[in-house]
Order: sequence, then structure tokens, then C-alpha cells
Amino acid sequence: MPTKETQEVSKAGIATTSTGERHIPSSVRADGSVRKEIRVRPGYRPPEDVELYKNRTAEAWKNRGSAGVPGAEGLKAEVDPAKGSTAANKNAKRREARKKAAAASKDEDKAGESATDLRNGVESKQEPVEAAEPVEPEAQKEKDAKKLVKKLRQARELKDKKEKGDTLLPEQFEKVIKINELIRQLEGLGFDSNGDKKR
Repeated sequence: MPTKETQEVSKAGIATTSTGERHIPSSVRADGSVRKEIRVRPGYRPPEDVELYKNRTAEAWKNRGSAGVPGAEGLKAEVDPAKGSTAANKNAKRREARKKAAAASKDEDKAGESATDLRNGVESKQEPVEAAEPVEPEAQKEKDAKKLVKKLRQARELKDKKEKGDTLLPEQFEKVIKINELIRQLEGLGFDSNGDKKR
């Protein structure tokens, strides 16, 4: 048995002694029996120990999204966020000037309106914006009936095509199947299958 002066253990579990001998050390199995130490031939490299060739270009391509822009990290460290660039400072000043001008023009418009109203003897009131007018239920029923009649007409046209022998798409076939349902919905609204109002 070689001495326990091992220098390194590889991924495959092969230990190398200081004299250069390579072996797999003895171990104990789960049932308590002992595995013998195995000597490894000189020059043998198991597949676990063989290093894979890494192509730098391929690795860079795989990691392209995570790394960011090449050289950008150095630039970020140099730029002082409080200072900013001269162009950024100019743009910020322009934005502020536009905001002030817009606010001033709004104030002038309001002042001009109130002065005109006072000259005309009318008090200025801001009228609240009215919500959409409530729709009459009868008008809504007619609108829904028109939609259903249109769907029913299209479904009947597709049914005629099918009877002539044309092939229909799955969506078109679903429309044909829903003909009876559309008629029921129309009757529920008080219309017949042609879209005329029932008496």
C-alpha cells in the first residue's frame, strides 16, 4: 500500500502520491465491505478529468446578454452622476424652460378668459364634463339585434357554402353551429330570425 502522502485528487477520484504513483484509494461500501485500492496505469486519463476545449468566441456569444456592452463598466465608473455631460445639462435646462413657458401660457389663458368674462358681466364657472348619456334600453336592444342579425346572415351564408360542397375553416364551422343560438338570442330580445320586431 502506498503512503498517504497524496498531493492531489482528481475529479475522477484518482489520488497522486508525492512519488508520482496514481491510485484510487480504498473505500467502504454501504453494506460494510471494503473496496481494494486500485492502481491507475501511468498516462491514463479518465473522461471526467479530460478538460473540454472552450472556444472563447462561442463562450462570448452564449454570454452576450448577461455581460452588457463591452467597455461600458469603465465608463460608468468615470461618470459622476451629479455632474452629467454638458449636452445632458443643456437638454435639462431646455426642458425646464419649456415647462415654465407652458405653465405661463396656461396662466395667461386663464387670466384672459376671466378678464373677458368680467368685461361681459358673466361669472366664469367651470362646467363639469358630463358623463355619457344613459342609453335607452329600447335603442340598446335594437343595436344588439342588428349585431345578431348580421352574425346570423354570415352564418347562413357559410352554411350555404358548406351545402354546395366548399370546405370551411374551423372558425367558420363554429359560426354555422351557432345559428340556433343566435335565433334564440334574437327571440329573447323580441325580434324574429329576420331581424323584424315581434308584435
